[in-house]
Amino acid sequence: MALAVLLAAVLGLLIVKAVLFQLRNPSCPPCIGSWIPWFGAAFQFGKAPLEFIEQARSKHGPVFTVFAVGKRFTFVTEEEGTEAFFKSKDLNFEQAVQQAVENAVSVPAEAFYQNHGNLYSMMKGKMGPSNLHMFTGTLCKELHEHMAHLGTEGTGDLNDLVRHVMYPAVVNTLFGKGICPTSQSEIKEFEVHFQKYDEDFEYASQMPECFLRNWSKSKKWLLKLFEKVVSDAERTNPSETTSKTLLQHLLDNLQGKHLAPNYGLLMLWASQANAVPIAFWTLAFILSYPSIYKKIMEDLASVFGK
Repeated sequence: MALAVLLAAVLGLLIVKAVLFQLRNPSCPPCIGSWIPWFGAAFQFGKAPLEFIEQARSKHGPVFTVFAVGKRFTFVTEEEGTEAFFKSKDLNFEQAVQQAVENAVSVPAEAFYQNHGNLYSMMKGKMGPSNLHMFTGTLCKELHEHMAHLGTEGTGDLNDLVRHVMYPAVVNTLFGKGICPTSQSEIKEFEVHFQKYDEDFEYASQMPECFLRNWSKSKKWLLKLFEKVVSDAERTNPSETTSKTLLQHLLDNLQGKHLAPNYGLLMLWASQANAVPIAFWTLAFILSYPSIYKKIMEDLASVFGK
């Protein structure tokens, strides 16, 4: 009897392995997994993502799939493959991001599909190349104002400097001045929660919230903050379109006003998550090459003076 139970258990494990990792269309890319059910290669990938991807590329070629946290993630690491992917008729951006948005900011699937098309068109129109000039003046003014507090000399962490300057400048431009906390007394607690939220966003957008308790705590704190942010934005929402902030345009187009704090948090993350590291690495490379630094300073001086 005990032997029969053991054999059944072994057979069950073999079937699970076959279903999860082995049985696939021969034309599909190679799949990297593990013996651990559901988690798959999540531990190896999470430990050192860039090294993991590079090793997988060397071993399996430019296109490969990673099985982790119950899902398959296919990486396309060559230019030709990327072009084919984005031109594919099978590509559905809504379906690709829906679950991630639900996990990250608690927007249910039904509400997401109901709002996505309208909000996407609104954002694309307001933030399109032809309209970016509307933000440039305000953004430059905000950056000058916050950089003025830095002084003329000193040392510090470049990533911290970029965050301290870019966060209030971008927030005041997109959400309206004074809507989000930007004063030194208010910003400390916010930075702690937002940095935690940002750092674990990739994991949290794919994994159940119960596995990330600290991230979940920061998410709830930020959503609570955005209840006030949305309330203030609604109270000051002008009738004329040209005077509205991007958040107020979002509120005008959103179906299901109770989800406004959730979409507000998503907008904040989208405005910072890529902009901060891009600004950091751009500055880091400029500072690493004296000739490039000199040329850029000359160009800036020709516009802004010394």
